[in-house]
Amino acid sequence: MFTGIIEEIGTVTAVTRSVSSLRLSVQGPLAVSDARHGDSIAVSGVCLTVVEQSDDSFTADVMGQTLAMSTLDTVDAGRRVNLERAAHVGDRLGGHIVQGHVDGTSRLESIRDDGDWRVLRFSLASDLARLVVDKGSVAVDGTSLTVSAVAPAELAQQWFEVSLIPETLAATTLGELRVGDHVNIETDIIARHVERMLARDAAEGNNR
Repeated sequence: MFTGIIEEIGTVTAVTRSVSSLRLSVQGPLAVSDARHGDSIAVSGVCLTVVEQSDDSFTADVMGQTLAMSTLDTVDAGRRVNLERAAHVGDRLGGHIVQGHVDGTSRLESIRDDGDWRVLRFSLASDLARLVVDKGSVAVDGTSLTVSAVAPAELAQQWFEVSLIPETLAATTLGELRVGDHVNIETDIIARHVERMLARDAAEGNNR
């Protein structure tokens, strides 16, 4: 479990691909400062398990399902990534509950600077649109953010916006994004549970 508060920006140092998976190594001194074999570290929002480590880097395996759902399918050495260690029980929840189980990817559609703020608009798959609400929480490349606007429900092409302060732009890779880049998206786990319960209630009602 994570909070979406990025601890450092790491750098992918090596990628070894196989038929349906890959192994990557990431340099992140803070992330591995107290890491042990089997610990979880979120890499741009994707929860990965430490299988090897050194003083300043760790190695993790990425399975095919994760590659299909995230931007890690195109990862190469040199990519900068957001890193967060798993939360300790009793930690302050500065962001929101983030599992590191991404729902898919979104494309950055536009960037708008508004004084010190930067507003990013991302595409949103139709099946995720009902889980992303104005003033709700969303994780973008592992970063806990508040949704500042959403597309009207009647639009065929759904989108959402986030407004980033200078600290977020500097402390995460979101400040490096360009229009056309893809990011990992994780919707709010509470919204997903509510949707599932409502769907089950509706199904049971139809069967009565």
